[in-house]
Amino acid sequence: MRITGGQARGITLVTPKGDATRPATDGMREAVFSSLGPRVNEAHFLDLFAGSGAYGLEALSRGASSGTWVERNGRAAGCIKKNIAAVGKSLRRELIDSNVVMADALTLPWSKPMLPDLVFIDPPYDIILEVHERLFSGLAKLLAAHPDPWIVFEMPGEIELAPEGWELVKRLGKGARQPSVRFYRRAT
Repeated sequence: MRITGGQARGITLVTPKGDATRPATDGMREAVFSSLGPRVNEAHFLDLFAGSGAYGLEALSRGASSGTWVERNGRAAGCIKKNIAAVGKSLRRELIDSNVVMADALTLPWSKPMLPDLVFIDPPYDIILEVHERLFSGLAKLLAAHPDPWIVFEMPGEIELAPEGWELVKRLGKGARQPSVRFYRRAT
């Protein structure tokens, strides 16, 4: 697994051994960031259920200024820290405003001094239907003061979510049996 674009393109990412995480594929991340385009420049992000940290690391490579990864698995969090160091070295800058929080994304105290412009969510697929309302509710509170936050949510293609207060802007991946990514923004 590698960074697919931007300044750190080609950097190999460390992933935890075993089945503790399900990393987003290179192709899916490339499609996501092509769709986000200039929205990534100077963005602050929150990467929930971060796993290897691939979504946030890709954002940094493509011009995001900082971010926070939330991952409760200790091995995965350690991999994210190694990946941040590798991407920072490739970008030739210290990523001092980027950090890893070892916590459950569902119990995270939903406050942050710097509001994220982008929120990446890639949870274990088997919990999505159980937790999505709680996630979107927490994000609505966290992002209330942000004029136009976007949520990028990876899930199986057969799942359809219509979170209250949010509208679906775009969907990548049309098949029912393949991963898809949905882009949400606050309903107008």
